[in-house]
Amino acid sequence: MQDTKNKFYEEVIIAGFGGQGIILAGKLLAQTAMNAGKEVTFMPSYGAEMRGGTANSTVVIADTKIASPLVSRPDSLIVMNKASLNKFATRLKTGGLLVFNSSLIDSKPQLDGTIDLLAVPADDIASELGNPKVANMAVLGAYLQKRGLFTPDTAAKALPAILAKRYHQTLPVNAEALHRGAEYAKRKA
Repeated sequence: MQDTKNKFYEEVIIAGFGGQGIILAGKLLAQTAMNAGKEVTFMPSYGAEMRGGTANSTVVIADTKIASPLVSRPDSLIVMNKASLNKFATRLKTGGLLVFNSSLIDSKPQLDGTIDLLAVPADDIASELGNPKVANMAVLGAYLQKRGLFTPDTAAKALPAILAKRYHQTLPVNAEALHRGAEYAKRKA
């Protein structure tokens, strides 16, 4: 999470399958960081098949200019499904953070003992809120709480800028999912 100059520097990969809101979660993290005055890069990637295919967002957040948006060894990884866990988990830096959707990943990942693991039942939280599409916000809220970068309120304030107007009726449930994820992470601390 730190570069050699002791400035803030965080590389994050958010991964799952198309339709889980992976790109939206990455956009929200990037927008939240920009609103807080940080330097940011955001690089979405998704398979040609879209919904059901693979998707990931790479976000780099820093206090100073970012040399490259490419991330090979992230500080943090947020994964929504087992395939993404298998693909990206071994790339995490020593001492990194793995936040994963325990609703779809039923076994504890076997990783280097320095990795901080946070299992979040994101799909369950989203179901409790009556909208299965907000599982992405639950894991993002948990990540924000765990890292202490930004609050769920800060992220919720950035939502209108990245969410298409036709989806603005979902702003309250998305904000609530961010808060529920953060509360879950707080209880697990």
